[in-house]
Amino acid sequence: MDLFLSDSMTHVLMRSVSGVRGIVGEGLTPVVLATHVHSFVQAVGKGKVLVGRDTRDSGPLVEQVVCATLALSGCTAVRLGVATTPTVEMAVQADPDAVGGIILTASHNPAPWNALKFLDKDGLFLGPEEVKALFRRVDEHVETWVRHDQVGAILDGADADDLHIDAILTLPYLDLDAIRKQKLTIAVDAVNGAAYRIAPRLLERLGCTVVAIHVTPDGKFPRGAEPVPEALADLGRAVREHHCDAGLAFDPDGDRLALVDENGVPLGEEATLALAVQLVLEKKKGGVALNLSTSAMSEDIAKAMGVPCVRTPVGEIHVSKRMLADHLLIGGEGNGGVILPELHPGRDGVLGAALVCQLLTGSKTLSTLASELPRYSMIKQKFDLVGKNLESSIQRLRAAFPDATIDDRDGLRLSWPDRWLHLRASNTEPILRAIAEAPTLSQAQALCKAAEENL
Repeated sequence: MDLFLSDSMTHVLMRSVSGVRGIVGEGLTPVVLATHVHSFVQAVGKGKVLVGRDTRDSGPLVEQVVCATLALSGCTAVRLGVATTPTVEMAVQADPDAVGGIILTASHNPAPWNALKFLDKDGLFLGPEEVKALFRRVDEHVETWVRHDQVGAILDGADADDLHIDAILTLPYLDLDAIRKQKLTIAVDAVNGAAYRIAPRLLERLGCTVVAIHVTPDGKFPRGAEPVPEALADLGRAVREHHCDAGLAFDPDGDRLALVDENGVPLGEEATLALAVQLVLEKKKGGVALNLSTSAMSEDIAKAMGVPCVRTPVGEIHVSKRMLADHLLIGGEGNGGVILPELHPGRDGVLGAALVCQLLTGSKTLSTLASELPRYSMIKQKFDLVGKNLESSIQRLRAAFPDATIDDRDGLRLSWPDRWLHLRASNTEPILRAIAEAPTLSQAQALCKAAEENL
């Protein structure tokens, strides 16, 4: 990860395997946008590039800069407009003429931020080495602009939502008749983001009655961008008032999903992946992939089902590539990101919504299903990255816990049979994350306290 800070500490530009993100007009300027997009073209070649975005107010202007840069680099830029990240990934994957895609979203970052996420021709995020090469070309001012008679075009693409929904509805894990017979009532909180249209549309095709809140695509995130439990009061209220079977909360680009049960109680993002893993493995046996910061709930489910479970560094691309390389069935990240390569190799909150509907076709409520998951307590803390020496902190923690199993592929993960602590620099914010999980809350808190004391 590269982190650039101005003297005022406001001009932040994050460059990592997750792409390039910053505050628009400060770290993320037109020059930054253009140079990185031009370098992306050098990576994937000239051709058709699909461009989608979330609903941030900066989105239309960022889109213009990106599309103009693509055309001036010799590409045909195809604007998909507002679309979830998984929708863009699927559109690229389905288009044999596409050489890649760019998604304009800062995901869970606040509204002043925006970002570039780069996809290859298969709809997969560029890998770590490809991203490093992209950044190197920018820093070394490697330019291959085309002449005036070789510039590309900017076109409007077709709505890709139905492509995404149709593919989900063909998955063998869904019994469409059973879901429709259940006549579910589902509340949706799209945080005024990119899922504002596709999530209700999917649910309606599944025969659900939809109670929609925060579905005005104005880029104002009324409950905060992240679908964390403390932000879901409005959704919980809607579930109770309308006697819903469940509530679904998305992040601004729709690749993450958090759940609220029929009582309006948030389950936490980690439960989304665990429930999805359990559903899929009950129908088909296959391996599971999780990142190092994901709850052991899914790992325990995999063990109980007799299938392998592997861990990867944090970052969707690491999980995706491991799943494709090892032909694993399902996986994801504990932030509510479910990955099912059978559909496409990226996190997909819209897919998660369909799987939740399938879970509710039985006799059990969502609260009951969640109560039957393996039980752990997880603590997540953030520490300011500025002025901190991560390497020295890691060495102190190693010394403090000599009995732990060490994984240093991504920061430091200390693990024991029933608990773990992971300390790492964020790919998307200028912070250190400390995440701990243990059988009890006090045990998890003690691990996070140890991390804080060693920073």
